[in-house]
Parts: sequence; structure tokens; C-alpha cells
Amino acid sequence: MAKRQTWHEEHDESLGFGQRLADKVANGMGSWSFIIIQSILVVLWMGLNVLGFVNHWDVYPFILLNLLFSTQAAYAAPIIMMAQNRQNERDRVQAKADYQTNLDAKKEIEALQVTLDAIEVKKLDKIIQMLEEMKKNRM
Repeated sequence: MAKRQTWHEEHDESLGFGQRLADKVANGMGSWSFIIIQSILVVLWMGLNVLGFVNHWDVYPFILLNLLFSTQAAYAAPIIMMAQNRQNERDRVQAKADYQTNLDAKKEIEALQVTLDAIEVKKLDKIIQMLEEMKKNRM
């Protein structure tokens, strides 16, 4: 018997290479590791340029560094938007799966309620029958 996949596994398998890459980039850029590493690199960049009296490759006000940040932002924004769109899609798929699960559970509960009602009716009928028999035996 084959193992049934969850909605999340099915969704992950449907993603293409670019979508997976965009998700990984967005996850990486949204991490503390990225912020810390980038902050260290910026401090080093600025420090080496301020202290490097002879070989300034990016003199104050650090035009090249600003260009690198602008380029990074130009690529990061659409990648993050793609990842957010996919997250919205995953949320919709999960909501649909949850809704279906709730419908299935509701049907099962209703079936159980009908079964319990039938058992209750049978028990009451049996009690009534026993009381009638007791009443007949007394008379």
C-alpha cells in the first residue's frame, strides 16, 4: 500500500527549480545569519576604506557600497515577493485541506450521532418492553 502524501509534500513536489531557489534565497535573506554576515562585511568594507590611506577602492561616501546595496535590493525585492506569493498559495492549499478535513470530520460525527441515536432508541425500546412485561407480570 502506497503511503499517501500530505498536501505540503504534494505542493513541494510541484515547485520548479526557480521557485525552490527563490524560496531558499528569501529564507536566507530573512535570517539573522544573513544580517550578521552582511553587517560584518559592511563594517569591514567601510573600515578598510577609511583606514586604507593609499588604496581606497571606494572612498567616502562609499558610492560602490551604495551601488551594491541598490543592486541587492533590486534583486531581493522580487525574489521575496515570489516567496510571499508562494506562501500565500501554500496557505490557501492548507486552508482548503483543513476545510475538507473539517467537512469529513463533520460527516463522521453526524454518522456517529445517527448511530448513537439508533442505539439510544433501541435501549429505550428495550426498557419500555421490559417495563411492559413487568407490568403484565404484576397483573
